[in-house]
Amino acid sequence: MTTQAAAKPPQTPDTSAATPPWALITGGSRGIGRAISVAMARDGFRILLNYRANSAAAAEVQAAIEATGGQVRLLPFDVRDKPAVDAAFATLWAEGVHVSVLVNNAGIAADGPFPAQTLHDWERVTRTTLDGFYNVTQPLVMPMVRKRWGRIINISSVSGVMGNRGQVNYSAAKAGLIGATRSLAQELARRKITVNAVAPGLIETEMIKDVPSEVVRHIPMRRIGQPEEVADLVAFLASDRAAYITGQVIGINGGLA
Repeated sequence: MTTQAAAKPPQTPDTSAATPPWALITGGSRGIGRAISVAMARDGFRILLNYRANSAAAAEVQAAIEATGGQVRLLPFDVRDKPAVDAAFATLWAEGVHVSVLVNNAGIAADGPFPAQTLHDWERVTRTTLDGFYNVTQPLVMPMVRKRWGRIINISSVSGVMGNRGQVNYSAAKAGLIGATRSLAQELARRKITVNAVAPGLIETEMIKDVPSEVVRHIPMRRIGQPEEVADLVAFLASDRAAYITGQVIGINGGLA
């Protein structure tokens, strides 16, 4: 099967009102992605849980969701690899699966002073966030347009809003995601498709394990955020209650920015 052949969504997806909609969460096996997957399943979505390599972590999230009666399907691929993304979508479309909600959560950090930053570290951070956004989002837009309903939620960062020392690559990628969010929101608003960005601050995940504890004093709330708090915001943006919110960058950072 060629890549072009893979990029053809179903013309007649299942539109039964009794069928729970599908939500795709990239990078859904750990940290914020895991919490989002669980929260979306709690709200009645069937979960397409994407991960790149950690199948054990993905299986744990799957078990946690299924233990509470939720439905989840594992979808392994690297968001940077467009042929792999297209192949995964071709399989879904062959089964009539329509993605109603997309959460672009996949992202990595490779921090360090900019003069010492390698091209490899620049590209793997920017490609995961920005190429990943394009590779996953672009094929899913027209199916949402045909249905005249959709939610696209991009996980940016406080670093993309205000910058941060040692994170030039990460800040650039997350700021680019904000620009993409605002532009795409304008393109899709008339089709009842909302596009928003969530910009977390310091959240209790593996990504901040090396952050010095004294950094907490710079946060007005004097604490680190929890993944579940970000997940609750994402779940709200995915709901009908957020139908008039689009093109926004919503910070969740304890007052840091």
